[in-house]
Amino acid sequence: MNFEIVTDSSCNLLEEMIDEYGLHILPLTFMVDGEQYQSYLKGEHTDLKQFYTMMREGKVITTSLPNLADAEKLLRGLLDEGKDILYLGFSSGLSGTYNAIDTLCKQLAPEYPERTILTSDTLAASGGEGLLVWYAVQHARAGKSIEEVHAWVENNKLNLAHWFTVDDLMFLFRGGRVSKTSAWAGTMLNIKPVMHVDNEGHLIPMEKVRGRKKSLNGLVDHMEKSALAPINEQMVFITHGDCIEDAEYVAEQIKSRFGVKEVIINYVDPVIGAHSGPGTMALFFMADKR
Repeated sequence: MNFEIVTDSSCNLLEEMIDEYGLHILPLTFMVDGEQYQSYLKGEHTDLKQFYTMMREGKVITTSLPNLADAEKLLRGLLDEGKDILYLGFSSGLSGTYNAIDTLCKQLAPEYPERTILTSDTLAASGGEGLLVWYAVQHARAGKSIEEVHAWVENNKLNLAHWFTVDDLMFLFRGGRVSKTSAWAGTMLNIKPVMHVDNEGHLIPMEKVRGRKKSLNGLVDHMEKSALAPINEQMVFITHGDCIEDAEYVAEQIKSRFGVKEVIINYVDPVIGAHSGPGTMALFFMADKR
């Protein structure tokens, strides 16, 4: 690539993919009982199973934006090396991360008039953001310019479908996504929401089903209704909140029903997982609409 792609840790890409593609990751931060951690450190693997165990044990977890001093250091370093930058950021509908980094990029631009700095609010989260980054890499590797890759992301980001379900509605209540009444009623009745990320980048409940298996099948059903053809040639991402068996079940359903060959499975990172909770299951693919 003749430019560098910068994204943030909420993209939920596998470490080996980050390394292979030469991506630059801005780590968001989270706090467990007041102790601060970064959700991504190059070369270090966060024990995400332990993170979700702490959530199940009732640890108090809060989240915050990337460290702006560290972000500026990374961006300046690339610009000083004569690199152009394409930043693909976490949905502004869910976090202030994109706006903070976009503002930083605008502040740096006059100091580097010979460099191109482009940003995109992906309006995406987790594997949805990661899948957009993956497509950006494929276009860059095919020889597309930074302007062409940026335009592709802008023109296609609203075709990146996100379908989620969660196992415990109380985590969505704590994150302000559902009311306390809905969370308690859903828990008592074993109601599981099927949600998606809308065109403004917000997490929106779409329907309710009774039972975990129906909610998992619901994700796949939505893929059948809206995925762009040929479905079997798509790259598909799945992320999960420490429920690998459910992730593998959804992956097998996709492969058997649609003939999909490539499915990447990874954890939901701590910053998103802190709000969605253990048992989160998310499916991402290209569709005719979100």
